Amino acid sequence: MKRIGIIGVGEIGRAIVMGLCDGGGASPEVFLSPRGAGTVAELSERYESVRVCAGNQEVVDRSDVVIIAVRRQDRHEALAGLRVDDDRIVVNVMAGVGNDDLRRTLATEAPLVRAIPLPAIRERRSVTVTCPSHPVVDALFEHLGGALPVADEAAFNVFSALTGTLTTHYSYLATLTSWAIGHGIGPDDAEGYVRSLFQGVGRALSDETRSLQRIAADHETPNGNNERIRTTWFTPANAEALEQALDALLTDLG
Repeated sequence: MKRIGIIGVGEIGRAIVMGLCDGGGASPEVFLSPRGAGTVAELSERYESVRVCAGNQEVVDRSDVVIIAVRRQDRHEALAGLRVDDDRIVVNVMAGVGNDDLRRTLATEAPLVRAIPLPAIRERRSVTVTCPSHPVVDALFEHLGGALPVADEAAFNVFSALTGTLTTHYSYLATLTSWAIGHGIGPDDAEGYVRSLFQGVGRALSDETRSLQRIAADHETPNGNNERIRTTWFTPANAEALEQALDALLTDLG
C-alpha cells in the first residue's frame, strides 16, 4: 500500500489511522500533520509505522496519497501556500468542499477525489463513498471496509446528506431511554435494553436478501405494537418533513 499522509487528525483522521494500522499484517507508512498534538502523539506512540511531521508541507512531500481532513472553516489557513506536485493523489474528506474549490486552493493538477469516511472505518466496517472513482483511492477504502464510487458530485452530495442523519438516530434512541427512565426504569437498565434492542436491528440489516421495506414488514404484525407506533408517530407528514430537511441540506451542500 502507498504511503499515506493525513492533514487534520480529528475524529475521522484518527479512525483512518486505526483502520490502516489495526488490521493485522504490514501497515503502510502514515505521516500526520502536527496539529492536534495529543492525538497525533498518541497514534505515533501506538503504531510503529506512524510518523508526526513538522508541518503540512512535509506531510505532502513524504506521501503518495494525501488525505485532507481539516474542518471546512479551517481549510484556507491549513492549506495556504501548500505545494502539491501533480504526481500526488489528494483525497478530500472535507464536508461541503467541492473538488473545484479545493483545486483552486491548492493550485495543483494532481488527481482530487472526494470521500465520505465514517467513524466505523476504524474497524474496517464502513463503506466509503468516493467521487470520482480512482483505482488507488478505491483500493484504499476497500481495505477499510468497502468503496462506493459515484459518477458525479451531485450524487456524492446525496450520500453526504444521508450521513447528516446519524446523530438524529442516536438522539431518537436517547429519547426512548429517557422515556423509559421517566416510567421508573433504572437508567442502566433502560439504556442497556435500548442498546441491545437496536444492535439487533443493526444485525438484521446485514441480510441483503431483503429490502428495507421487507425487513420492516417482517418485524410488524397487523394491529401490533410496531404498527401502532409507526402509524401514529411516523406519519406521512413526518416522513415529508424529513425529506424536506434532507432537500434543504442537499441544496446547501450543492
